[in-house]
Amino acid sequence: MPNMQDEERGAHRRFVDEQTFKEVEMRIQVNDKMQRGYVYMTSAPAGRDFDPDFAPQLTPKQMLRLGVFGGCYLCDCRDEFPASWFEGAKLSPGRPDPSLNFFKVRASQPLSIWRRKGWIHPDDPRGWFQWYCRYYRGRRSVDDDRQIRRWQAFRRHVSQIRNHCMKGDFSCRPRQRQALLHWAYDSRLI
Repeated sequence: MPNMQDEERGAHRRFVDEQTFKEVEMRIQVNDKMQRGYVYMTSAPAGRDFDPDFAPQLTPKQMLRLGVFGGCYLCDCRDEFPASWFEGAKLSPGRPDPSLNFFKVRASQPLSIWRRKGWIHPDDPRGWFQWYCRYYRGRRSVDDDRQIRRWQAFRRHVSQIRNHCMKGDFSCRPRQRQALLHWAYDSRLI
């Protein structure tokens, strides 16, 4: 049963199982610094029914706990996502702080570069990770195929680390390892 706080945030939920919080169908209205009045619907259970060509190794919750994007991601839009994602998350509400990243290095390009290169879809103005968070929650969109192809293309960095680093040597190519974490590849396993 939705509570009043959910109603106020604009999230109207139908629960399959209240105890495990498995959302099946939700209408989510977004009002944050980058989007006002954006609404999307989920049509798949959270964390399930992914495209067969998309098999991320990390959930958004795991990524936030490990430390990605210098902690400066989703800070102003926490109401859109489950509160549990932010328990133990490494966040920096002001500016990105590379010390919060798992590999303690900066591995992101500014959003301005992403915009200039045409990598940003209007539905997800923060980029790939925002798309992934919404996809994980169950949203399916016209941009899914493109984002999944981008995710698949990023896998080339796994081979580069395997070819140049000893397994488990986190000092070898830390920026590349951190970038892989940003794309839901668990580079700690390489």
